[in-house]
Amino acid sequence: MKFQRTLITVALSACALVLAAPAQAGEKEKLVEKILTLWHIEDEAVVMVQRPAVDAVNQSRIALQGRVTGAKQEATLKEIAVDVQKYIDEATPIVKDNAMKAKAPTLTPLLLQNFNEEELKQLIALLESPVKKKFEKLLPSFERAFGEKIAADSRAAIDPKLAAMTQSVGLKLRAATVTP
Repeated sequence: MKFQRTLITVALSACALVLAAPAQAGEKEKLVEKILTLWHIEDEAVVMVQRPAVDAVNQSRIALQGRVTGAKQEATLKEIAVDVQKYIDEATPIVKDNAMKAKAPTLTPLLLQNFNEEELKQLIALLESPVKKKFEKLLPSFERAFGEKIAADSRAAIDPKLAAMTQSVGLKLRAATVTP
């Protein structure tokens, strides 16, 4: 009799766990959905599109330096900027759309696998934090102030080294482009 009660208790506990598991999973999935609405990871797609565009402009500027007149360099860079802007305008919506489509299917399983329910709640609190939002809003000005201070403090020591490197690279590029 006592054995039967224990067996029934164990069976009922097991049933309760099985019935509760989908509810817990549903709650966990709802938390992940909320995280995905708060987390704007798709903005990284814009950075992915812009990085090669910025690199192209910088490389063009370097390639033209010392090879053409200042006016010709400026005109060419303006023409290049039009092409670069066209690329950004066309590529950004494509990549952002693909990022939005891939966001949930890619990140949901990773979040579900790596975080428990309490951690997901903490992550939501972090993403919703007014202090985090304020910090992110001020981050560009912090970075700018820090960068300006480092540049000002380093300029006297770095500028001569930068000029020497630029001159050396320029001489090697000119020597390599001269046809014998």
